[in-house]
Amino acid sequence: MKKYVFGGVVLAAMLALTGFAARAQDSVRFGVAAEPYPPFESKDASGKWVGFEIDLMNAVCTEMKAQCSIVEVAWDGIIPALQANKFDVIWSSMLITDKRKETIDFTNKYYKTPAEIIGPKSASYNIDFKNPDSLKGKVVGVQTNTAHSRFMTKYFPSATLKIYDTQDNVNADLVAGRLDIEMADAIVLNDFMKTDQGKDFEVKAQPPGDDPVVFGYGVGGGIRKSDTALKEKLNKAIAAIRANGTYDAIAKKYFDFDVYGS
Repeated sequence: MKKYVFGGVVLAAMLALTGFAARAQDSVRFGVAAEPYPPFESKDASGKWVGFEIDLMNAVCTEMKAQCSIVEVAWDGIIPALQANKFDVIWSSMLITDKRKETIDFTNKYYKTPAEIIGPKSASYNIDFKNPDSLKGKVVGVQTNTAHSRFMTKYFPSATLKIYDTQDNVNADLVAGRLDIEMADAIVLNDFMKTDQGKDFEVKAQPPGDDPVVFGYGVGGGIRKSDTALKEKLNKAIAAIRANGTYDAIAKKYFDFDVYGS
């Protein structure tokens, strides 16, 4: 009798462990940079994460039938945090680049937007992308570890480049007059220029986006190279919400153009 009881206990334990493993597999932690980056991701007045990427994350999780959570992390340490298993996927407007692919893998892209350079309406600049000295002596602000910092370093080496930990701090120094111009994602800057803080600034130039070394291949979810099953699930979910209209419905809440890009 004890033998059967023991066997039943073992079987129950095995089933419980199997159920736990299944639940663990259905749980995905999304790493988000702990800073506002509207309209892609930011916190509302109640402290809840909102924005295009957050809505997209929820749709992808629904498609995967997964239980998802958000882990906040500093942008400049987001790849090391992924590698340290603090979360499962970077979901924070990270460009897919060949350089980053040496370290981590990516899902298929889920959006692609251009960059812009903005400055005060009261100032004029001769920004010539074929002349590296056209911004000589100008102070340019960019966020660290972005295509925009790479672009300025490559194309305007004679400019004085100031690098910031967050986009909010770039904007703040532009408003304070400590920068001549700044470069960032066009959507983010357009949102900034609609605010009282940004109303005195305008687009000065739109850099060409045809350099894959700098601008990569669009934004995707960053994952560990070993997580091939998760990559496949995420790619299937992204493709599914693109096909069934969910992606477009979400995008229309935030944009009046095709944010997915070519």
